[in-house]
Amino acid sequence: MKFELDLINDKIEFFEAQTIEELEKKVNQQIENNQALLLRVHSVSHQTAVIDGRIMYSAVVLFKA
Repeated sequence: MKFELDLINDKIEFFEAQTIEELEKKVNQQIENNQALLLRVHSVSHQTAVIDGRIMYSAVVLFKA
């Protein structure tokens, strides 16, 4: 049996929430999780949209080794 491990070099994750605080909490939790994989935040992009009268917040986070 052959066992190989590959390192993750890049990882992109998408988040959405109905409040900016909830979005921040989700992103911060995933940052902590990805630190265990030796990934650090390279860039963050965020956007706000109004859908059916409700504000939706979204973010894209690029993690790199």
